[in-house]
Amino acid sequence: MEYILEVLKSILYGVVEGITEWLPVSSTGHLILIEDFLPFRFSEDATLLAEFGEMFQVVIQLGAILAVIVLFWSRLWPFGKAPAARRATWVLWGKVLIASLPAAFAGIVLDKVLESKTGRDIDGWLYNSLVVAVALVVYGVAFLIVEKRRNAKGLRVERVEDITCLTALGIGAFQVLSLVPGTSRSGSTILGAMMLGLSRTAGAEFSFFMAIPVMVGASGIKVLGFLKYIVESSVTVPAMAWVVLAVGCLVSFIVSLVAIRFLMDFVKRHSFAPFGVYRIILGALVLAVWLVR
Repeated sequence: MEYILEVLKSILYGVVEGITEWLPVSSTGHLILIEDFLPFRFSEDATLLAEFGEMFQVVIQLGAILAVIVLFWSRLWPFGKAPAARRATWVLWGKVLIASLPAAFAGIVLDKVLESKTGRDIDGWLYNSLVVAVALVVYGVAFLIVEKRRNAKGLRVERVEDITCLTALGIGAFQVLSLVPGTSRSGSTILGAMMLGLSRTAGAEFSFFMAIPVMVGASGIKVLGFLKYIVESSVTVPAMAWVVLAVGCLVSFIVSLVAIRFLMDFVKRHSFAPFGVYRIILGALVLAVWLVR
C-alpha cells in the first residue's frame, strides 16, 4: 500500500507538471506547493529525500519537453528537408540557443557565485511557499496590465520564423526571471515576447522551443548533482525512487501533449488575462496559508 501511495503521488506530480509547464502559471511553484503537503516518503533518510526531490522536480520536466519535440517535430528536425527549409530550421535553432544564453549564464555562473558567497544556491534561498505566493501575484498582475495595454496594431512579429536575433536575446533575458519559483518559465518568456511585439501564438511557440535546451541542460545538471551525492555519501537509492521518477516523466509527457494543444488553440481566440486572475487568486490563498502556519 505504501508503494502504491508513492506512485499515486508521482502521477499527481506528473499531471500538475504536464499542465502547468506550458500554461503561464508556474510549474515549479505548483510542484513546491504539492511537496509541502504530499512529500515522497519512500525512504527514512531525510537527506536522500531532499536531494531526490530537488532532482525530481527538474527531471520530471523532460517528459514535458519530449511532448514539444513530438508535436513540433516537422518544424524542429532540420534533416530530410529542401535546402531552404533546412536552412530556416537551423536559423530557428540558432535563435533558440541565443535566447537560452542569459538563463544559462544566470543559472550556472551566478548560482555558483551565490553559493560560494553565502553557502546556499538560488534554490536554497528562493524555494519556499512565500516566494512562490509573491511571484504568483506579481506576475498575475503583470499579465493583466500587459493584456489591457496591448495594441494589436503594435505587433511586429506574427510568426516565430520572423523573430530577430536581438528580439530572441531579449526574450531570453525575460527567461532569467523564471529562476524565481512562482514566476513561470513560460509565463516570463511569453510575457516578455508580448512586450517585445510578438503575437500570443508566436510568443507561446517560441517559449515552447526555448524550453528544450534550457530544461535538458538543467535536468543534466541536476542528475549529475544527484549522482555525485550518491557516490560521495555511499547511500543506497531505493528502486522505488527510480520507479517514481519514471512514472512522473511518463505522465508529464502524456498530459503535456494535451496541454500544449489546448494552449495553442486557446491563445488564438483569448487573451492571457484568465491566467493572470488565476495566479492572483492562487497566490493570495498560498500567502494566507503561509501566514496562518
